[in-house]
Amino acid sequence: MPNILDIRRRIRSVINTRQITKAMKMVSAAKLRRAQDRALAARPYAQMLTNVLKSLVSRAEIYDPETGEPKHPLLAQRPEQNVLLIVVTGDKGLAGAFNTNILKAAMQFLGEKSGKNIEIETIGRKGRDFLRRRFPMAEPRTAESTEPPRTTVIGEQIGVLNKVDHALASRLAERVIARYAEGAVDAVYLIFNEFKSVIQQRLVLEVVLPIAKIGVIDVKQAREQSEKEKYEARKAAVSAGVGMRAPSEEEIAAKAARFGAEKVDYIYEQPPGELFRDLLPKYVGIQIFHALLESVAAEHAARMTAMEAATNNATDMIDSLTLAMNRVRQAKITKEIIEIVSGAAAL
Repeated sequence: MPNILDIRRRIRSVINTRQITKAMKMVSAAKLRRAQDRALAARPYAQMLTNVLKSLVSRAEIYDPETGEPKHPLLAQRPEQNVLLIVVTGDKGLAGAFNTNILKAAMQFLGEKSGKNIEIETIGRKGRDFLRRRFPMAEPRTAESTEPPRTTVIGEQIGVLNKVDHALASRLAERVIARYAEGAVDAVYLIFNEFKSVIQQRLVLEVVLPIAKIGVIDVKQAREQSEKEKYEARKAAVSAGVGMRAPSEEEIAAKAARFGAEKVDYIYEQPPGELFRDLLPKYVGIQIFHALLESVAAEHAARMTAMEAATNNATDMIDSLTLAMNRVRQAKITKEIIEIVSGAAAL
């Protein structure tokens, strides 16, 4: 049986750990509010851009009437032989199963696409470290490459999630678009955690390229939170004072949708091919930018929930250790009393 001194040392250690986890929970709650505001601020632009493209599609031909070929290479669909996967994870741990779920889904996707050439672009330190240990780092393949199919890591972005900017998403989108347009890849997938509110998140695998239908996100896989996870997130949000209600997007969507829905014959100065050439890359870039913002907010929500659970577990452990210490102390006192009484009786 441990002595009282050992138990007291362990109680002090757990108390110090609880202070750290509680502070991390409050820091994540504050960062979550800012990340949610940034994600909301980017939605009106994305919605309006989508509706401008919808309006253009409804009023202009996107396929050549003679050849049937699309007027922009991003609309072309090819058999999937070369696939690019963008994996968005966090740079830090202590966020529960946030990174683990993403990497499990990525490995499942790679298993389903076995036999094809797969290139991986990692965003976040956790995903980079995990995938670099399993797959080699290599240069991107060219469209004329005759190498056998294999899975490689072709790029990494570390430390960019602390302050996500649109320039980062634009640069990544430009590289992806250039490789798709030249035929080096036949499909681009993006896997990340989508954030709606503290208790409404889901793991999403969506198709970025080719663009099958403008304004419709092609989601191949989606994993919703379990009821237990939602319950834990709800408790953490209440404790940290974070709002749980999902922000209403109806007004934003309604204003932006008027542009594409109004029965007005818009006159476009540039030909449709030129308009698509300028707007479709922006559409892909805003998709990637949206995924990064959503992933950052989801990571802070997951870390806040995990640190709330760690704080509660530390409190329970302190109570358990305190009870054990009292029992040991009571047993020691009882033993000393018995020894005194026994000595007095012997006299």
